[in-house]
Amino acid sequence: LLSPITPPPPPPSLFSGHQRSSTNNATEQQAEQGEAWCEANPMTQPITLPQAALEALDKGEIGIVKPRDYKGELDRPRPGVWAGKTKSSSPDSCITSSIPLYSVDAHSPMRTGWKKTIYYEVRISPRNRREVSLAMGFAAPPYPTFRLPGWHRGCLAVHGDDGSKYINDRWGGKDFIAPFQPGQTLGIGMTFTARDIDAPPSYGPAQTTEQVPIDVEIFFTRDGRKDGSWNLHEEGDAEQDLPVTGLEGFNDLYAAVGTFENVEFEIIFNHKEWMYRL
Repeated sequence: LLSPITPPPPPPSLFSGHQRSSTNNATEQQAEQGEAWCEANPMTQPITLPQAALEALDKGEIGIVKPRDYKGELDRPRPGVWAGKTKSSSPDSCITSSIPLYSVDAHSPMRTGWKKTIYYEVRISPRNRREVSLAMGFAAPPYPTFRLPGWHRGCLAVHGDDGSKYINDRWGGKDFIAPFQPGQTLGIGMTFTARDIDAPPSYGPAQTTEQVPIDVEIFFTRDGRKDGSWNLHEEGDAEQDLPVTGLEGFNDLYAAVGTFENVEFEIIFNHKEWMYRL
């Protein structure tokens, strides 16, 4: 996130979040480039994962895709764990998992009849500077790797520098949790549950006449304990914000970890190393 020359255009008039982040902001030109990229690269249809990929998911032995703009080290010290250390000159970039953590074909509760939870953790080095310039979330493919997760369609994330949550939100996000701290282990997950569309939604009165067939809960953990959660179709998101299309359980979803400037971290897909127990 670079110091802005001019901020992005203001959000919709009913927007209930912040117009700008309290810590770092990208430029209007960068925001427009991200939107143009998304328009030129529409979200893709779900894929069928081969058996080897499904087995890798079960073991947590998941690869990553290093973005072109990433500056620094990014290595695999052990199976299911990726260690990164970026340079202070690093621009915004988004690392993604090499395979989707949520596969519509393999995991949709509409197909299986079972709820599905996806989750991973990021450990911030105790040597990291006070501000943690890292964001973590999930994205429907494809996503612009020169942007932080949560800023564009089909993507949500929690940003470590201000603790705000971003859901298709290129402005300032919404207050959610305290900022990340050096030495902490953070986790983010999504739970997909088939809903009885004849029953009232668990998150309060229906916001539209159209019922959503899959209930989606996002949760966040810090040092092994739940630190916050929200429902994808909660009132504010349903009425005031940009669409959550791509995150509702009908698109494959990949882990998305954004970095900028200098940050030292580990991405942990191996469930045996998680602090939080599902």
